Amino acid sequence: MSAAAQPRVALTGASGKLGRVVLRDLLENGYSVLALDQVPPPGLTADDDARFLRVDLTDHGSVVEALAGRSDERPGPFDAVVHLAAIPAPGLTSNSATFRNNATATWNVFDAARAAGVRNVVWASSETLLGLPFDTADPPYAPLDEEYRVRPESTYSLVKALEEEMAHHFCRWQPELTMTGLRFSNVMHVEDYAGFPAFDADPRLRKWNLWGYIDARDGAQAVRLSLQRTDPGVEVFVIANADTVMSRPSAELMAEVFPGVEVRGELGEHESLLSIAKARRVLGYEPQHSWRDHV
Repeated sequence: MSAAAQPRVALTGASGKLGRVVLRDLLENGYSVLALDQVPPPGLTADDDARFLRVDLTDHGSVVEALAGRSDERPGPFDAVVHLAAIPAPGLTSNSATFRNNATATWNVFDAARAAGVRNVVWASSETLLGLPFDTADPPYAPLDEEYRVRPESTYSLVKALEEEMAHHFCRWQPELTMTGLRFSNVMHVEDYAGFPAFDADPRLRKWNLWGYIDARDGAQAVRLSLQRTDPGVEVFVIANADTVMSRPSAELMAEVFPGVEVRGELGEHESLLSIAKARRVLGYEPQHSWRDHV
């Protein structure tokens, strides 16, 4: 990042479920933010060191203008770009619409950031690349990590795979680029936790992602830590909370629901089956929140 007292970040998807929490976290940690979305982020005030710009991310010219700081009263340059905007899950619209929107938006953001001279890009990848949902095919082992070839099972997930491949080649073309893909688990807010105890009635209700989740506040922590990466090149990280959504022990869940799947290592009582070991080791990521604190 630059030597400026307040690093400047362009944040796409700033009004989304994760984006609004990332925005607040960045502001509270001394960043100046240009919030890019179709609607203004809730709660943004004149006292915040943030501006909002309405941008259609599928319009390449508009994205170039925004990230080059050429929109009136929304000047650049930016130290980093955080790209969270997307149709957020499979099945919300047609496959072709999901592909057209998400692939185009990410290409535009990556390309515009490079053209604007931004050397640090963090973007939302997805846990779906691990092979979700696990309703028809079992996971290869548990806890799952970043060490096996991605297994997209939907158009949404396929785009995420393409984004990671794009990032690899952007960094190959521009060796000084730092690009970080965060494979976020299912994003949750505190108000979502009231429904968690009901999952215990049937462990198969949440088998689709090995009972994982990410508290939006811990997701924001992962974004902020990723912005501090200085090593060039692309890295991807599974980002989940340290525990599962279940009250039952993780080893017991695996034995009952996935008896034929290899469990690697000794599992803690409620240890996440989406491994965050790499994020801990490389980013210094450590979840600070749990649904168990709120129910």
